[in-house]
Amino acid sequence: MLQLILGGARSGKSRLAEKIATESGLLVVYVATAQPLDEEMQQRIQHHQQQRPQHWKLSEEPIFLADQLLQIDQENHIILVDCLTLWLTNLLLAEDSNLYSQQIDQLLSVLPKLKSQIILVSNETGLGVVPMGEISRRFVDEAGRLHQTLGQLANKVMFCVAGFPMILKDEQ
Repeated sequence: MLQLILGGARSGKSRLAEKIATESGLLVVYVATAQPLDEEMQQRIQHHQQQRPQHWKLSEEPIFLADQLLQIDQENHIILVDCLTLWLTNLLLAEDSNLYSQQIDQLLSVLPKLKSQIILVSNETGLGVVPMGEISRRFVDEAGRLHQTLGQLANKVMFCVAGFPMILKDEQ
């Protein structure tokens, strides 16, 4: 089972993902993609850490997400990845320009093969104005393309607004 949860900043998407993971009754592995590169991000990470149950396993992987998913994949587990847009940012800003397409292709190849249930959390960035900067436009475009592809792969797709999920797809 693959679930994709989209939403804007502070929309409730992470809280929803954590609730689904908790209620699954499965062993939870939380995969964090953020890098604590500045004080504000450190505070965001700390806030997320305080929200999560202490007994969940934690895996931090900012770049090689597909490899990490393969390593931690197990029956009767649920893997919660938060968040794909931070992962995309890490890839787009990496020095190796080939890394982005390699890692995206690898993730899309690996997801259907996993035994664990998967919850992917990502920011929906395409609802606002077109950004002025080239890297910002590329980020919005790449996130949109990834979300469309993942939406086709996923069994369930939800969009969060003001803490409320809207079901966009449900093929359980």
